[in-house]
Parts: sequence; C-alpha cells; structure tokens
Amino acid sequence: MGTLPKRQRVAAYAVILRDDRILLSRLSPSISHHELWTLPGGGLDHGESPRDAVVREIHEETGLRAEVGETARVYSAHLPGVWRDGRRVDAHALRIVYDGWVPADAPEPHVVEVGGSTSDAAWQPVARVLDGSLPVVPLVVEALADHRPARLQRLAAYALVLRDEHVLLTRISARGHHSGQWTLPGGGIGHGESPRLGLEREVREECGVPCVVGELLDVHDLHFGGTAPSGRDEDFHGVHLIFVARVPDDAELRVLEVDGTTDAVAWVPLAGVGTEEWPVLDVVTHALQVHVERGAERGADRRAERGAHRPIDRKVVNGAGSRPGREEQR
Repeated sequence: MGTLPKRQRVAAYAVILRDDRILLSRLSPSISHHELWTLPGGGLDHGESPRDAVVREIHEETGLRAEVGETARVYSAHLPGVWRDGRRVDAHALRIVYDGWVPADAPEPHVVEVGGSTSDAAWQPVARVLDGSLPVVPLVVEALADHRPARLQRLAAYALVLRDEHVLLTRISARGHHSGQWTLPGGGIGHGESPRLGLEREVREECGVPCVVGELLDVHDLHFGGTAPSGRDEDFHGVHLIFVARVPDDAELRVLEVDGTTDAVAWVPLAGVGTEEWPVLDVVTHALQVHVERGAERGADRRAERGAHRPIDRKVVNGAGSRPGREEQR
C-alpha cells in the first residue's frame, strides 16, 4: 500500500432541502457505471474559498443560484486502493458540507456543465434516501443525519384595532409565509427598537395610518418548521406581543410599503373572521378571544366592586339582628 501514489482532495458540498425532498446530482457514467446520486458540489480550485466553490459547483451541476450558511461540517474519508484517473491510488477525501438553500420559486434543476462529473440533477424524496431505494454515496446519508434546520426566533408586535364590530387586518403577500391569509397589522421588531415604536412604524407602513398603542393585551407564540419563503429549511419560533391600539376615525387605509409582506388592508367584520372569505392566522383568533375574556373579567370585577359599595339596607340588618316584634311574639 505504501507504493501507491497519494492523492488528497478537498471538496465542498451542500445539503439543500425543500420540504420532504433533497437536491441531488447524479454521477456521470465516467464516474459510476451504475445509477448513483451525490450532494451537489465538488473540488476546490487552488486558492478558492470553500463557500465560493460550493456556490459555483451547485450552479454548474443544477443550474440554480444557491446560498449557504455560515458554518459547515467536515467529513474525512481515507480510501486506499481506489481508482482515480485510470490508476489505483491511496486517496484521502476531505468534504466540507454546508447547509444551503435556493429560492422557493427556483426553476427545475438541470446540469449546466458540459463533460463534467454529473449527468442529471433532481429533487429526490428524502424517504427514498433513508430507506435505501435510491442509490446514493455514503456522504449523502451521513450529511442528512447531521443536518439540523436553521433556528430562527422572531420577536414581533401586533395591534388589535376594533371598531363597530370590525377588526383591522392586513393580508399577507406572496413574499410572506401563509400567503393570502389575513393577520393583525404589525411585524418584526428591529434590534434595539422599542416594541411600541416598532408597532407604530409597522401600522403606518402596512395600513397608511398613524396609531395610538395602548396596553399590552397578551403574548402569543407559535413554533413550526419547514421551507421558509427564502427557500431555507427553518425551525421557526415566533413570539408576538399583542397590543390594544386605536387609529383615527377618518383614516384612509392603504398599504405604503413596496414589495413587502403585505398587499392589502381592510376592516373585516368580526362575524367573518376565519371564514372562507377571510382566512386568518391563529394570532388573530387568539387576540379576539383574549379580548373577549378580558372584557368579561372586567365586567365581573365592576359588578363585584359595585356590590362591595352597595348601601346597607338597615331594615334588613335590623330585622335580622333585633328581637322579634309584637306580632311575631304572638
């Protein structure tokens, strides 16, 4: 084995998921006589950054423009006695694997390079990789086992604005998650930004009106995973501060932000919330439910307070605490 020439190769690859599918490249017949799929990627040119290399290789092998995360995992494989370039060598492969993503509306993948190491590109079911029915190189299974979705926690502030049995709602555009559904006006809070000032800004951008932010009604949160609008595989946690707010009675509603996540604003009848005409996110029904419950609690508190300060009926007290009168004694 010591007489074999030594070959060390450094390559960069990416795990790119879309829901229950993974983007893979099929090795060309010059590499494998049988069907065999691998992660998109390839060898680094001398002096080339691994991040630049993997983005370049993904485009050459799939025709797609990808982005990759800030961190990567490194896999090392010592392959003594394998064939390379028509001869047997003592090979050492170092694979740098990033988590990557392509736009959610990206076209179908296709091979761009001519005469390269891959002959096809496709979104393949992850289930087929895991059950072994799709032939893949070992790196694919290893990288999938180590993959974790990008974790994103987002703090946002929303306004519950009610008027004459209507609630002010905004519709999510095609650029946002849950496109076509209605939600409370509001949005993400910038780093160092006051939630109240951030909410005023968001209402102005999404509804075109100023607002007066009142008390904090409740804190709502949700946790889910999947493909984000950017195309990235995400583990998302949203924390929502819900404030009671007011807008001017004569305000004219209109969306001011351009190419944002809101494409419409309207006063929605409370009776229509959650219907087919007005599908809403959970934060809307949660806010309305809490508002009703708080109103009932306050009503009960006011009734209890009035009862505590009700004038004492002295006749009742005297009748209950005094000795029986003459008629009763008889």
